[in-house]
Amino acid sequence: MLEQADRARFEAEIIPHRDAAFNLARWILRGRAQAEDVTQEAFLRAYRSFGAFQSGNARAWLLQIVRNCCFTWLQQNHVAEEMTEFDEQTMPPKAENPESLAMATYDRERLQRALEDLPAHFREIIVLRELEGCSYKEIAAITTRPIGTVMSALARARQQLRTILTEPVPKGSQP
Repeated sequence: MLEQADRARFEAEIIPHRDAAFNLARWILRGRAQAEDVTQEAFLRAYRSFGAFQSGNARAWLLQIVRNCCFTWLQQNHVAEEMTEFDEQTMPPKAENPESLAMATYDRERLQRALEDLPAHFREIIVLRELEGCSYKEIAAITTRPIGTVMSALARARQQLRTILTEPVPKGSQP
């Protein structure tokens, strides 16, 4: 149980990041109910170990716990995720970024489906960078990966997202 001062510090430093925690969990797990459960578990873990958190980036610390809880949930529930790596040598030349393609060509629902089609390790990187506005340094801390790996994974995630968004839409499924 936390002391009164630590409880107040937890409420001031961690609780404000509740929406970011849920958003990350929802995108990694692809489901609202699972994300709610995992976010609650992550907050419980954060609360229990908050006494050891002295200072630093509270948001990155919390999101790392959320991320770990998500991947534990995926593993425990035997949810198979595609974990193939992308060969950077075979990447086509840089084109428009996924956001501008989505805004110009496809609606929000298609972008959401495209994000959901990404493997979890790419989805988390895109969500942390593009939706949560985390820096490369924060993403590296959250995912416990070197910054170079984060940058490379983000490039591959964007490329896969670009590929998904530029695939022709099957007839009859356009609005």
